[in-house]
Amino acid sequence: MTMTDALTWTAVCELARIPVAAGVAALLPGGEQAAVFRVSGDAVYAIGNVDPIGGAAVLSRGIVGDADGVPVVASPLYKERFDLRTGECLDGDASVPVYPVRVTDGVVQVGTV
Repeated sequence: MTMTDALTWTAVCELARIPVAAGVAALLPGGEQAAVFRVSGDAVYAIGNVDPIGGAAVLSRGIVGDADGVPVVASPLYKERFDLRTGECLDGDASVPVYPVRVTDGVVQVGTV
């Protein structure tokens, strides 16, 4: 049994409904919120939606970009950039959770334990 076998997968939406370089918010089991992003090449990432600095659930509305080859989202509140791969803030001592994500039959799914 692999780690992904032990996850609960939540369908978010069809990949085609997420514009490239944009994000959507998703409600996960247990009330957690994820921000799901589609970047160039159809890569998809999922991180926590709550900005740990501002305290608001807004990261899905952030500006998606690239910082020296690192896919990032800049919070719409204070513009701190978060690495979409690790959840680490590039501009301070903060982080957000990272969720496994997959696309199955064109549908984006986020995994939780």
